[in-house]
Amino acid sequence: MSKPSATARVWDPTVRLFHWLLVVLIAFSWWSGEQHDMERHRLSGYAILALLVFRVFWGFAGPHTARFSSFVRGPGAVIAYARRLGSRQGHAAHGHNPLGGWSVVAMLVVIAVMVVAGLFSVDVDGLESGPLADYVSFDQGRSAAELHETVFNAILALVALHVVAVGFYLVWKRQNLVRPMITGRRKAEGSDAAAELHWSPVLALVGVVLAVAVAWAVSTGFRF
Repeated sequence: MSKPSATARVWDPTVRLFHWLLVVLIAFSWWSGEQHDMERHRLSGYAILALLVFRVFWGFAGPHTARFSSFVRGPGAVIAYARRLGSRQGHAAHGHNPLGGWSVVAMLVVIAVMVVAGLFSVDVDGLESGPLADYVSFDQGRSAAELHETVFNAILALVALHVVAVGFYLVWKRQNLVRPMITGRRKAEGSDAAAELHWSPVLALVGVVLAVAVAWAVSTGFRF
């Protein structure tokens, strides 16, 4: 009987929950917008805002693999990694590889732009608006609404690229990137065989409270 392969924990529960909640909420936001259900569309937007706030917080306070400092690499590291993409050998990074790290940053930035634009947006008739629309003119609110819709196409492009990358790693490099985002663990490689991921539930709770507080404050238009 063969000995089971050693595994290493690579993603903590909060990162995994953030990932899948973001997938669901982006899809729901699109659906509610198409249905002109603006009440649920706004609620979904506030939830996405809370997720973004938490992820930024966790990018500094979370465990090693969640921290921006561990996966946002310089141009040299990105270029060196890109040159090895054709190799069938997987990358042994304990977390995001250099290209994957920047794709995370790009996704967070684009989603943040979409959410912020939605907060200031106003519809053509001026009947529906974001909670911060009163802080800008009607024309600025309309520009924000147009940007809110346009940026969604950029999100679709990034999602498509993400799916293609996952398929590439699965087929070419024989690395399943989806399973670790579900289970939190992957096959250990090299020095990470003994590495265990430690995260603080207390800090996670602080991040959740902060994220909910920010989203609530924004939803009121900062009128307490």
